[in-house]
Amino acid sequence: MRCSVYIATSVDGFVAGPNDELDWLASVERPGEDYGYKAFIDTVDVLVMGRRSYEVVLGFPEWRYEGTRVWVLSSSLKGSDMRHGAELFAGSPTEVVAELRVQGVERAYIDGAAVIRSFLEAKLVDDLTISVIPVILGRGIRLFGDALPHHDLVLEESRPFPSGLVQSRYRVA
Repeated sequence: MRCSVYIATSVDGFVAGPNDELDWLASVERPGEDYGYKAFIDTVDVLVMGRRSYEVVLGFPEWRYEGTRVWVLSSSLKGSDMRHGAELFAGSPTEVVAELRVQGVERAYIDGAAVIRSFLEAKLVDDLTISVIPVILGRGIRLFGDALPHHDLVLEESRPFPSGLVQSRYRVA
């Protein structure tokens, strides 16, 4: 089973503003350009995200994960809090991966800064696709904190786009 990260950050490493703002992502939106997201999501069996990310995406005008199985990691949510068919799981990253393996999952999309960090800490991430948006936010929610263990990454591809976005795909060595 493979755990993959696909995420956008500001140049200074933030995935959201201080109040979970994502409006800065619009600066690179272009008609017909999804930066490979559809090709990526089509290879995913399940999306694993945290409570905070789940609550943010519930506020979007439309559910962006139609047709994708979603697991929300939380010890505070209840099953009755779940919408759009999302499933609740209260285990550690190791327990998540063990359960997904039992279910025959081949690729999990790991999303949300805290969840990504927890999977990296557990050394469960296989690859990362990071799109750097040409903006400096100055503050907000960082993708990587100070306490992560060392990870060697192998650059598999890096690609600039006309919008200024630069997308790099890494394999965890």
